[in-house]
Amino acid sequence: MKPNFILKSLIILFTCGLTQAQQPTVKKVQAKPTASVSGKDLFHQYCAVCHGEDGKGGGPAAPAMKSAPNDLTQISHKNNGKFPEDRVMAILKGEASVTAHGTQDMPVWGTVFGNMSSSLTLSQQRVHGLLQYVADLQAK
Repeated sequence: MKPNFILKSLIILFTCGLTQAQQPTVKKVQAKPTASVSGKDLFHQYCAVCHGEDGKGGGPAAPAMKSAPNDLTQISHKNNGKFPEDRVMAILKGEASVTAHGTQDMPVWGTVFGNMSSSLTLSQQRVHGLLQYVADLQAK
C-alpha cells in the first residue's frame, strides 16, 4: 500500500446496524474523481462526511473520529472576526496541520484534487473553490 493512499482517501463511516457494544469504524477509500470545481459541490462530496452538510462538525463519520471535526462556521470567530485565508489554504494543501487531526485524518485535498487531473490549474481551482465555500460558511 502506498503511503499516499491515506492522503488520497476519503473517510466514510459505515455505522448502520451497529449495536451499542460496537464502536463506529472508519473505512478509508479512494476519493472518487469529480469534474466539478464548485466549492459547494466539493464540500458536500468530500468534506460533509466529517464536517456535516452545514459545516458544524456533525457528519456521519464524526462519531468514529479521534477528535470531533471542527465547526468550520466558527473559523472567523476564533480568529478575531477575520477569516485566515492563508492558514486555511495551507491546511487544504497539506502545508499546515491541524492539531485535532493528529495523524492527518483529514485528507490533503490539494494532493487529492491534483491526482484527479493532470491540470494544475484545475486542481488549484478546486482548492480555491473549496476555500471560498468554507469562507462563505462563516457565521455572521
